[in-house]
Amino acid sequence: MNKKTTETSTTLTPESPSRRSFIKNGGLLLGAGAALGLAPGLSHYAWAAGSDAPEKTEVKIGFIPLTDCASVVMAAELGLDKKYGIKIVPTKEASWAAVRDKLINGELDAAHVLYGLIYGVQLGIGGPKKDMALLMTLNNNGQAITLANKLHEKGVSDGAGLAKLIKDEPREYTFAQTFPTGTHAMWLYYWLGANGINPVKDVKTITVPPPQMVANMRVGNMDGYCVGEPWNARAIADKIGFTAVTTQEIWKDHPEKVLGSTLEFAQKYPNTARAVIMAVLEASMYIDEMKNREKVAITIAGKPYVNTTAQVIQGRMLGDYDNGIGKKWKDDNYMKFYNEGRVNFPYLSDGMWFLTQHKRWGLLKEDPDYLAVAKQVNQIELYKQAASQLKVPVPADPFRSTTLIDGVKWDGKDPKAYAASFQVRA
Repeated sequence: MNKKTTETSTTLTPESPSRRSFIKNGGLLLGAGAALGLAPGLSHYAWAAGSDAPEKTEVKIGFIPLTDCASVVMAAELGLDKKYGIKIVPTKEASWAAVRDKLINGELDAAHVLYGLIYGVQLGIGGPKKDMALLMTLNNNGQAITLANKLHEKGVSDGAGLAKLIKDEPREYTFAQTFPTGTHAMWLYYWLGANGINPVKDVKTITVPPPQMVANMRVGNMDGYCVGEPWNARAIADKIGFTAVTTQEIWKDHPEKVLGSTLEFAQKYPNTARAVIMAVLEASMYIDEMKNREKVAITIAGKPYVNTTAQVIQGRMLGDYDNGIGKKWKDDNYMKFYNEGRVNFPYLSDGMWFLTQHKRWGLLKEDPDYLAVAKQVNQIELYKQAASQLKVPVPADPFRSTTLIDGVKWDGKDPKAYAASFQVRA
């Protein structure tokens, strides 16, 4: 039933000169603006001339204790924020709902946040409605679906085995995700659907904050869950669960967490937002140097951040996978934070994909204007401006194509038809 995931390559092109060149070569203002694709105007002239000091110098960025908070944490820990005239204050949060609420009410300036959460708030599903801004993508890959060992004792090792058990031994099977419109909910639902299990009709789904997943499985509150690392590896270390599938097996190099804010923040403090993107981009480059990952694992494992052992984080960060039931492998599609800029660009097609799944599972009652929403939320021009300063390549096309685990291709060309094409749906 499941087919191998493939993805087409994306052509990358270098952007315009570095920030130092902009400031040094004041006579090249019009050329610099054109290179960024900016419309003529006083505000763009002032920025190109070097008057780009951050409007706000202390930036509170929320995060959830997960491996993929690393780029936000390391931007602060390595002092990269100071290079761009800001101080990043990483703020540990208890749940994605708390992140959502604090972004909306201004307690947080920005956050390490679920891609689908930003889109859910934009459209008023999964909470209050507010215009949001997606500044950059933080990572690809590196999540997983964990099933309880009690299922393995009944012969389950993969999706097909789970579908058979649910059919043969009917009862209320419970699966957890981390936020109703978020990435983990969508990976869980997509994988269940690809195996003929309707997550809306055939099983019960609940919302559990990431750090609480292992404890809840330990006491028998769920049969499985989808979450980010290190909470899948932790379940294996604690001998309570096994990895049924990694999310990179569902969609190779899929978008995951993003750097998100309200649109109001991005518009009111554009220089600050640009500075944050640059600091986090530089941290992303640092983390993707494999020689640095041991240090990163030790740092983020600390009590102020993920609060676990470095070993639990480090294995899967290095691509060393063990599913807990006898399979070990080296996964080249481990969690990536930069990958020559391919990770960080806010592709329009990525945002549109989450909307198609929100529609598929009944979270959206009507088809939205998929492209218009993505263009409003994904701050491509702001990202390009930041990327240009670091000479980070950006894709020539804001759409990318992929084939997911069920063999269905996604390219963003006809999102309405795509959303309606699935046999397993709400």
